[in-house]
Amino acid sequence: MASIVVTGTQWGDEGKGKVVDLLSEYAHLVVRFQGGNNAGHTLVVNGREFISHLVPSGILQGKTCLIGNGVVVDPAVLTEEMEGLRNRGIEVNPDNFMISRQAHLIMPYHRAIDAAREKSRGNEKIGTTGRGIGPCYEDKVARHGLRFIDMLDREEFREKLLHRVSEANACLCNMFAANTLDAEAIAAEYKKYADLLAPYIANVSAKIVEARTSGRRVLFEGAQGTYLDVDHGTYPFVTSSNTVAGSACCGAGIGPTHIDGVLGIVKAYTTRVGEGPFPTELFDETGDFFQKKGNEFGATTGRKRRCGWLDAVMLKTAARLNGLTSLAITKLDVMTGLPEINVCTGYRHQGETVDDFPADLTMLSECTPVYERLPGWKEEISAARSLADLPQNARNYINRIETLSGVPVDLISVGPGRDQTIVVKKIFY
Repeated sequence: MASIVVTGTQWGDEGKGKVVDLLSEYAHLVVRFQGGNNAGHTLVVNGREFISHLVPSGILQGKTCLIGNGVVVDPAVLTEEMEGLRNRGIEVNPDNFMISRQAHLIMPYHRAIDAAREKSRGNEKIGTTGRGIGPCYEDKVARHGLRFIDMLDREEFREKLLHRVSEANACLCNMFAANTLDAEAIAAEYKKYADLLAPYIANVSAKIVEARTSGRRVLFEGAQGTYLDVDHGTYPFVTSSNTVAGSACCGAGIGPTHIDGVLGIVKAYTTRVGEGPFPTELFDETGDFFQKKGNEFGATTGRKRRCGWLDAVMLKTAARLNGLTSLAITKLDVMTGLPEINVCTGYRHQGETVDDFPADLTMLSECTPVYERLPGWKEEISAARSLADLPQNARNYINRIETLSGVPVDLISVGPGRDQTIVVKKIFY
């Protein structure tokens, strides 16, 4: 397969960063197609930890990395990240890194409105990161957003910016009684970003198709996970973009015939950050076990992640929504030491069995998970490099995930390092 989409099957934080980094070795282009700097990928390469928010992790392997039009970009975060990579010896230049001319810019007023709106919700807060992602997507859909291509015409960009700051200030002042922003200061700041980033602005769609035509392999990298999708997730406790695999087409500017496979990343247990119902969430010592052993803190916010058992109802629904062709199981090593493992195979709601993920959050919050119990294992597995190296009970768990999801497992992560991976079947071929 020449073009693969990597997508999360849960609420994000599944370990996509490591898998994308691993697959980048075999790809020529790595493309980020949605989301913003509200997502973070933590990578461990040769004992060094890297956290990326916008630049695709393929940059660590010298691959050509592209940010698609579906991404919303905070240039302050982007330029800082680029400089941070250079300071650590990673080459970032217009030959190996490009940004879609149609990608939208996150502005200071987006962050201000995001924070003010979340504060105004009180106990009804969504759990947003406050990084301006939602308000930027709102402007995009309302057709008055600012794009990278706009920065190339300095005078027109300044005029548009002053108008938008005026509107945003009216909103901040009148709706939220929040501090207003200095339009001239923002204009000066974004002039600096325009100077820095102009060489990186490109026709990303054309670059991808050109690469495929010449036989090069393309890896499409999503952010967050299926259940944070604005249409298919636990709305309204979701992100502001489409996170499912189909979004790779819109967010990168390609047709569906350019996608050859979809790899779904599933953590061996389930976590989520922020608000919203979570059927298999654990509030006992097992939940603490996952949180501590799995180091479950958000890469972007540092927030403690809520932890629970693997939910096969979610996974089966994610397989349908994304059209998954294979799975990568991450953090299987965290399960070591548990005497027993529970897998949610269905829900009970008002005496009825539910085997599809509910769209009604009131119903979802009332669902009780139905568990299937499997024996755990005590053997250390971080050195395993083949299925045969795994304890039988670990293999049984993997087989059960395949059966319940209807999707084959092609990769298994048994530790944070790039080499701590079992390749059952090659993804690119």
